[in-house]
Amino acid sequence: MTTLTIKELTQAVGQGITPRMVRHYHQLGLLPQPQRSPGNYRLYTHRDIVRLQRIVALKNQGFQLNHIRQILEIEPETDNSKSLTEQLQKQYGAVMQQISQLRQTASALESLLGRDRHCQIMQAEVLSQLKLLEVETQVGLGELNQLWSGLDAEVHNHAEAFTESLQRILPDLSERSEIEQHLIAQLVLACGDVSLVSFVKLSSGAIATSRKSLKTACKIVVDIPTVAAALDQTRLTHLGCEIITLIDNPHITTAPEAETEFWEQDKWRQKLAQISNNSILVIGYAPSVLLETCEAIKQQKIAPALIIGLPIGFSHAPAAKRRLMQQPIPYITIEGTLGGGLLAATALNSLVETLITKPHCHCHLTKISVSAPQNQPTNNRSSN
Repeated sequence: MTTLTIKELTQAVGQGITPRMVRHYHQLGLLPQPQRSPGNYRLYTHRDIVRLQRIVALKNQGFQLNHIRQILEIEPETDNSKSLTEQLQKQYGAVMQQISQLRQTASALESLLGRDRHCQIMQAEVLSQLKLLEVETQVGLGELNQLWSGLDAEVHNHAEAFTESLQRILPDLSERSEIEQHLIAQLVLACGDVSLVSFVKLSSGAIATSRKSLKTACKIVVDIPTVAAALDQTRLTHLGCEIITLIDNPHITTAPEAETEFWEQDKWRQKLAQISNNSILVIGYAPSVLLETCEAIKQQKIAPALIIGLPIGFSHAPAAKRRLMQQPIPYITIEGTLGGGLLAATALNSLVETLITKPHCHCHLTKISVSAPQNQPTNNRSSN
């Protein structure tokens, strides 16, 4: 049986794996301890390569190392899919509890850091008193509540300065173009979740393509009327852009309704196949619309200028977004389950706004966009 050294193992797996990482995986129990040579060197087999490849694949999909260990501990030869499902459900419950706790911490930090200049005097006072606060008694807890009440009282004196607040809590976006920064800020404001920033993905040329198409009065195709209602129709009319609703049924207002309607009525697929090449497609609800769009592109039936793909769903939507990021068409999306009609419309509205207010801006031509998906070579990155 052929054996490999730890260096040969990492070379066989690739993916940036180093000997140090392999040793760390041994310590965590992710990899079994290998055999040793007479000189006490670790020796690995093909089975170790397969195991390490599985670890890397799961890690790249977002699983944490402790969860990966639990998944790999369930052997398919002895455990059925029900056992694995139950194990994953337990893991999901634990992760959601952690997210809830972190969300509470983030909310507390945002309440302090997201204050504008009108609240900063009170904010400084609260911060200084928090360090001295004794909260082991009910009296101490009452003092803490008074501090928050004093800070919250300031909000009645003026309108909230959203832009100023965002500057304090958004991550560093200096590597993104000014137009892309504005787009991300608008998306965060639309949902109130700063963590969204990490999941926003723009393909190379997405901004440049959108500006070019909007300047030529392209058609805007949305999946359902709810998305159309959230678009900035005044500015789109100014640009000469026509809004076309794919599932043109005023009674369809939710993702489940849109998904069912698209599946049951073949006329919507036929309508999708007829959209013009210079169109911007805005999908905010039905994942099947995005999946069908990707299939139509693959078969060269349609070639929209840009796809804003933000459907809602827990299995089809993430899959549809992954397929979108593999297409040759410029796109804007949010990885995972996050999305919705409001965010989809907000993305287009932001592009329209910056085109009108900054028609000669070329910042997007010199800044690097987000990195390519993990399953694609990094040399696909280029300037917008």
